[in-house]
Amino acid sequence: MQYDFDKVIDRRGTYSTQWDYIQDRFGRSDILPFSISDTDFPVPVGVQQALEKRIKHPIYGYTRWNHEAYKNSIVNWFKAQNQAPINPDWIVYSPSVVFSIATFIRMKSAVGEGVAVFTPMYDAFYHVIEDNQRVLIPIRLSSAQQDYQIDWDTLETVLKQATTKILLLTNPHNPTGKVFSVQELKRISTLCRQNNVFIISDDIHKDIVYKRSAYTPITMYTTTDVVLCCSATKTFNTPGLIGSYLFVPDLSLRTRFLSELKQKNALSSASIFGIESQIAAYNTGSDYLKQLVAYLQSNFDYLSSFLQEHLPEIRFKQPEATYLAWMDVSQLGLTAEALQDKLVNTGRVGIMSGSTYGDSQYLRMNVACPISKLQEGLKRMEYAIRS
Repeated sequence: MQYDFDKVIDRRGTYSTQWDYIQDRFGRSDILPFSISDTDFPVPVGVQQALEKRIKHPIYGYTRWNHEAYKNSIVNWFKAQNQAPINPDWIVYSPSVVFSIATFIRMKSAVGEGVAVFTPMYDAFYHVIEDNQRVLIPIRLSSAQQDYQIDWDTLETVLKQATTKILLLTNPHNPTGKVFSVQELKRISTLCRQNNVFIISDDIHKDIVYKRSAYTPITMYTTTDVVLCCSATKTFNTPGLIGSYLFVPDLSLRTRFLSELKQKNALSSASIFGIESQIAAYNTGSDYLKQLVAYLQSNFDYLSSFLQEHLPEIRFKQPEATYLAWMDVSQLGLTAEALQDKLVNTGRVGIMSGSTYGDSQYLRMNVACPISKLQEGLKRMEYAIRS
């Protein structure tokens, strides 16, 4: 079927983090938000139908995830979308990707030991590393103009340090939208193996990848000292239903994680609607995904043209993946604070400051919305900056 991503759906009054709680992030509630990384699009018809069918059953009891219907949906999705073989025995449920990351940081390192991360980075990583009393070791990616290249010398130096125990990878990368190449993944895997560094790979944005790039799970190149964390929630806009999964090839690690999940945290019973939506999304969502990626590509094309014509000082290179625009605003001659003041209080538009992710010279804008919203947001941004 044909999906209408142009349709504007009012999300106010739904307890939406992005729309109903704008003031928490920007200090006022009368702005147009492009912040939280969910979308303004409806879920696929197959997901909606599965949820409607399940909700008609009037009992919502404890729910299992460890069954063929759940695991096979994931295995088949990776095979169809990425030509990647996944052993169903590797698959473990988790309530969220960040919960999984935090758990493996505690399992595979000790207080005071190091977690290496490519920066800029998803803001939740700062807390999940530092609040677990681990040392964050940043490895700076190059600029967009240099294709976000890895500083291999720095990476090798960091991984050789005895206190570096974990490399936290994000593939595709948030906020830059970089997709790590096959060559990069192979080299990263080799370096980590040589230095006994455990890899945690956050691949939650894996499906939103544009034609010039291709995503590959790191488990294609190593099944030792690695865990891959993922979810359908970003792709199909279901994060409020709760649920994610992991690939844990090592049996002993799977056993330890399941103990953390069930015995230590009492989280082994999954969300009914999270399980139903996950299965339905992967079993029925391929056509939705194709149309979604095409629509997002069109939004990025519009953004690029707008900036070139109206705000040429803002440098922007379209990402290889994700629906996040990482825009270089260094040539505006404004501090991050001054720019946010203009955007929020003059333009009434909420775009995340790059300082949240480790680089105050950028803005991060979520373009997963109807084109009319994007057009209005860019007009507001131009007005704010030119005022």
